[in-house]
Amino acid sequence: MNIPPVSNMTYGQQTASAPTVDYQSFLRLLVAQMKNQDPTSPMESTDYIAQLATFSQVEQSVQMNKKLDEMLQASSLAQASGLIGRVIETMDGKVSGVIKQVEIYSDGVMAVLEDGKKVPITPGVIIRDANFTPPDDTPPNETPPENEEKA
Repeated sequence: MNIPPVSNMTYGQQTASAPTVDYQSFLRLLVAQMKNQDPTSPMESTDYIAQLATFSQVEQSVQMNKKLDEMLQASSLAQASGLIGRVIETMDGKVSGVIKQVEIYSDGVMAVLEDGKKVPITPGVIIRDANFTPPDDTPPNETPPENEEKA
């Protein structure tokens, strides 16, 4: 039995984005609304001002979100560049090595090691300076106090 695909879109194709309304388009719509309103029941001027204020707030929010996205991207790039040359180790200790490059994706950051292995930078990984030597977990040798006699 042959089942047709749900969509004939292939990977990598982009769909057309939803039409957006910029400030000029909004003003044209507002003027058209004023021209075509019912003369027996005209719209209140406060309604026009409310529409204009609402659109202005939405436009400012969109611009603020764009700026925040740009700041987050810049922050991610700065943090990623600081990881190059450091040692990364998975929590289970199975994969470790020096970070050669960092790849940033929409869903996270991937460290590429010198041997080509890729390690996702997620909670639980250990990242340290290449010159850092972790302390030994064995307890130091205990020496008896000097005032005690030896048997």
